Amino acid sequence: MNSLKKCDEISKQLIAYLDRRANSADRNEVEAHLATCSGCHERAEEFRKMFGVLDALPTVEPSLGFDARLHARIAEEPRSRWFGWMLPHPRLAFALALLLALSVWTGDLPRATSNGETATAATEQQDFEAIKDLGVLENYDVLSKFDALSEVAAEPSPADQQAQPVNDQNPEQQPPTQE
Repeated sequence: MNSLKKCDEISKQLIAYLDRRANSADRNEVEAHLATCSGCHERAEEFRKMFGVLDALPTVEPSLGFDARLHARIAEEPRSRWFGWMLPHPRLAFALALLLALSVWTGDLPRATSNGETATAATEQQDFEAIKDLGVLENYDVLSKFDALSEVAAEPSPADQQAQPVNDQNPEQQPPTQE
């Protein structure tokens, strides 16, 4: 196992080891690692010193009347009524009112532009008309064997039109081209 991973695992177990809360298997593992790793051993010694300083501090005991005064202050606090859970807090009520106002405002926005809605509906209808025969257009066999296509005159491509000289004369009066 990588030494950094091992040190990281030991650092997680170090406090329990120093407090004597670790089980015997964990104690043995930590002790074996502390014997081989000087960095973790130094860290454990620093924790021991800190615990020694904290143990040397005097314990502060509360005054004799502390417990009685605390119970009296708790008793003085106003108790909520049995239906108090139903009353919303002011911040919650304000947030709900803003949310309601915002949803009403955004709900009215599309109705304010009714011309845009009709234009959208017309556009959707045109789109539907354009794609309603998509199944036929995708079928190449149907298109390639469609007899009506052979009757349509082929239009010259833009490349063919550029190759031919443009004459303002009648096409029947043009001289024959030599091939």
